[in-house]
Amino acid sequence: MKQILILDDDLRTRRVLQILCERLGLESRAFEDAHAALDHLRAEKVGLVLSDLKMPAMNGLEFMRRLRELDRDVPVIVLTAYGTVESAVEAMKLGAVDFVSKPFDLDALEVLIQRALSHSRHRAENLYLREQASRTPAMGEMVGHAPAMKDVLDLVAKVAPTRSAVLITGETGTGKELVANAVHRMSPRSGGLFVALNCSAIPGELLESELFGHVKGAFTGAHADRVGKFQAADGGTLLLDEIGDMDLRLQAKLLRVVQEGVVEPVGSNRRVRVDVRIVSSTHRDLEAAIRAGSFREDLYYRLNVFRIQLPPLRERQADVAELARHFLAKFGADLGKGSLELSHSAVERLMRYAWPGNVRELRNIMERAAVLADTNEIGVGTIESCLPGVAEPTSEAGLVLADAVAAVERRTILRALAATGGEKPAAAALLGIGERTLWTKLKKHGL
Repeated sequence: MKQILILDDDLRTRRVLQILCERLGLESRAFEDAHAALDHLRAEKVGLVLSDLKMPAMNGLEFMRRLRELDRDVPVIVLTAYGTVESAVEAMKLGAVDFVSKPFDLDALEVLIQRALSHSRHRAENLYLREQASRTPAMGEMVGHAPAMKDVLDLVAKVAPTRSAVLITGETGTGKELVANAVHRMSPRSGGLFVALNCSAIPGELLESELFGHVKGAFTGAHADRVGKFQAADGGTLLLDEIGDMDLRLQAKLLRVVQEGVVEPVGSNRRVRVDVRIVSSTHRDLEAAIRAGSFREDLYYRLNVFRIQLPPLRERQADVAELARHFLAKFGADLGKGSLELSHSAVERLMRYAWPGNVRELRNIMERAAVLADTNEIGVGTIESCLPGVAEPTSEAGLVLADAVAAVERRTILRALAATGGEKPAAAALLGIGERTLWTKLKKHGL
């Protein structure tokens, strides 16, 4: 929840403004002295400032100048009984979003407050969305009617309307982010942002900044203030994907945020209040990680309030044909090939495959089949050529060394995953590589 800071030397005005904030469901802190207000702003970030203009010791314009040294973006509404054109212009230059003369109309001020908060929120959302503009979803809408998937959908429907933290577990490629997104869309927070962060894809030294943000100069390369994912998701949902890969130091800081509902940007001692629903996901066995000392038990119980276990695709084979047709329709449209269909024998071949890479692998295969399709019907031969373990073409076009090496690497990884039942640590050991290296190669090959 955004906190409103009220600065006015008149007790009655402060109380009226606090009552208005309460009516709007907003938390507020009121000060009669500008120095005390600035001390508060040094310790805690606020969403909006309502400031008087004429005050003893420090007037409103000087307060705004010092405020801008602390926070260049927080919106300010100036309230004064001594308004002049000159003071209004100066206040606007210092970033005031509105200038209101006393006595003010409470209904009109309510509109201004809501508009200022909305503008501030949209600005943060636009910053985040611009960063995410190139990001494409891993898969489309949730598809499937197998009993195991129906159980998942029932759980999503039950937990989505609540405030409970959710932990989603399952093998890589089973659609954990898709389920997290569904929890958000079906919740009262659907009007806010759904923000996803992959904890295994970002080096530990940068993950803290991604989560909590940073201030200019906090570290080498921090050329400007940056809003973290917690602030971007304020009022919405934050997915901490692959939470099991987060190091213990950051786990301690995350636990504090979960408990207190505040974040401190890197390089700052200012506390920023956030109202975020946390959904976590992992392919790891967190109970085993707790026993091994690599995951905090107290954080685990905070995140695992409601658990959703996603079944691997091999346990929901009844959905393979429906998912394949869903992806094929999407890629056919994207490639301008119109309506693509699978032959009966092609569907049977897909049903016989074990899908160690789960839904993500099926999506990859369907994309490749759509690219290769010469007619509207895709036959079993095309599907066979797309599945791992099938010999690559031996024509000159298929003799590019990098492509051939990549094809062999992909097939070998898939065989290791199949041999270990999809368990990544065991597959990495079988391949003779580190688990992080395996993760990098899985992403490289779209598995």
